[in-house]
Amino acid sequence: MVYTWAADAATLMDEKQYESYYRRIPAWRQEKADRIRQTTDRALSVGVWVLYQKALEESGLSEHMIFNLSHSGHYVLCSITDQESARTGCDLEKTGIPRMKVAERFFCRSEWEYIQKKRSEAERTEAFYRYWVLKESFIKATRFGMKLPLDTFELCLKEEGDPVMVRQPDSIKGRFYFREYPQPEKGFHAAVCSEDPEMAENLRWVIL
Repeated sequence: MVYTWAADAATLMDEKQYESYYRRIPAWRQEKADRIRQTTDRALSVGVWVLYQKALEESGLSEHMIFNLSHSGHYVLCSITDQESARTGCDLEKTGIPRMKVAERFFCRSEWEYIQKKRSEAERTEAFYRYWVLKESFIKATRFGMKLPLDTFELCLKEEGDPVMVRQPDSIKGRFYFREYPQPEKGFHAAVCSEDPEMAENLRWVIL
């Protein structure tokens, strides 16, 4: 089973609150945060690790289990699988102005056409972000990151049910599954990709 936690890290924008959480994370993670120039990004880096620590404490899962982290806006996300060998990735993106030129250039033709066929701007924006977080979650699960071109794998969105992979790079073996966690009221989209087919139905919210 893949469990996914989320939290609002806005409180870490306060310097005193940030310092309080900063002292709770490992030295190597502190050093990583110290290298980040932007105050907001630094706070998110600390906040997402605190979320990971809280997730381990709440679930009782081992720190040796595969996990992945993401953050955007002032929200943080953490996915952990209880299957030791199941590659897992997650992505969270704050909803804003969709980068349609990026989608047109780098998405698969069928994905771009799916977006364009939506009747309203709001529907096209939603479709863009659905594809974006799903694709990001896959490249994070494989650990290739942006080295893996976004048009080398193709996803099919469904009105009901989870998205499916309809074309996968030959170099990447295994079967991957997806779960979406739309949060329109909070202004972000999130998704998880894993070789573990069992995924929690809802996000687990944690207070930082």
